[in-house]
Formats: sequence, C-alpha cells, structure tokens
Amino acid sequence: QVQLVESGGGLVQPGGSLRLSCAASGIIFAFYNMGWYRQAPGKQRELVAVITAGGGRNYADSVKGRFTISRDNAKNTVYLQMNSLKREDTAVYYCNAAGGPKTYWGQGTQVTVSS
Repeated sequence: QVQLVESGGGLVQPGGSLRLSCAASGIIFAFYNMGWYRQAPGKQRELVAVITAGGGRNYADSVKGRFTISRDNAKNTVYLQMNSLKREDTAVYYCNAAGGPKTYWGQGTQVTVSS
C-alpha cells in the first residue's frame, strides 16, 4: 500500500518560513519524480516544484528564489523549504509521486500565511 504523508504546515506571518516534509512508503522512492502541488480555495491545483529521480529541479515562476525542493532517498522523504512567504502562498499543499503507471498523492497539509 502506497502512502505519502505530508507534515510541517501551519500558520505563519508574511515573510516567514516553513519546511514541509513528505514521507513515502510502499514505493521504490529513488525511482520516482517527487513534486509539491498546492490548491487555494476556488482555484485549480497547481505545480509548485518537482525534483526528478535524477535530482533535477523545476519550480513555478511564482516561487522561484523563495522555495527549495530537496529529497533524501535514504529516508524516503521529500522536502519543501519555503522562505519569504506571501499571503498568496496560502493553500493546501500536496505531495505527489510520479514515475510508473500510477501517480500517487498525499492527503495535503494546510499552509496559511497571515498576520
């Protein structure tokens, strides 16, 4: 059974930082491209960042220079370091694993940026 479990969300003031984690089980983690997506109320889910099995990274323009995605294959975990957070970063953040015939999603973690 595949599980992706996100953690690290919460309430933070504008300009603050958070680090999200996603622990994976039930997959050969090192073979998967791992991504973070987010969905704000009333909006479609959008890609935030992705890190490939080979370590290549790609970011949405809106988060470039502020967010960093990384992975630890020994811990089967992908991270999203979020700095200089803005109100418009408020959303539910989802972890995604892609690389085989199936794509897997976590349950999401809420990030709220507010003073």
